[in-house]
Amino acid sequence: MKVILLGPPGAGKGTQAARIADKLQVTRAASGDLFRDNIRNCTELGKLAKSYMDRGVLVPDDVTIRLIMGWLDAPEQAKGFVLDGFPRTVGQAEALDKGLSDKGGIDLALYIDVPKAESVRRLAGRYICRNCQRPYHETVSPPAKQGVCDKCGGEVYQRDDDRPEVVGRRLEVFFEETKPVVDYYRGLGKLKEINGEGSIEDVGNALVAALE
Repeated sequence: MKVILLGPPGAGKGTQAARIADKLQVTRAASGDLFRDNIRNCTELGKLAKSYMDRGVLVPDDVTIRLIMGWLDAPEQAKGFVLDGFPRTVGQAEALDKGLSDKGGIDLALYIDVPKAESVRRLAGRYICRNCQRPYHETVSPPAKQGVCDKCGGEVYQRDDDRPEVVGRRLEVFFEETKPVVDYYRGLGKLKEINGEGSIEDVGNALVAALE
């Protein structure tokens, strides 16, 4: 099964994508994580992506599509996958459909709907371990010792694109450029919308019900 998970920044896509992938027994990928891997490895794509991500704006479609399609062509994705946060524009959605035309296309797009004010609250308090990438939140799930990861002892820091001054711009970009993707999949009859204001468990159960 080939699934797309959509939603504004702070909707909990990463957490829910992992749950869905486990249930379907397929692999998953988030475009942001793929870009950060490339940034750490100082690849050409990583250097290009960083200049946009640091400003809280979308990476150009051609760069993102090259990265995603390279991942989708790997043998591990042959039995299905979950894409977290991609496509982000209608152009990317159309390119994805074209790239998957010989594989039956996308089966389902799930949209986690979260109000803008709630997204801001979630994002502004989000931190992550620089070493093992374990996520934290300053009010919901802080580390036992400030600035230190409970799991590996690495540095817990706030990513540049989660800083308050960038969060607002990220949300503006989402509603300007990514919300039309929701309408695109609705028009294809492949969209299901989920209320994202509940607990992680409630939202997860609603997503599983949508899959079934």
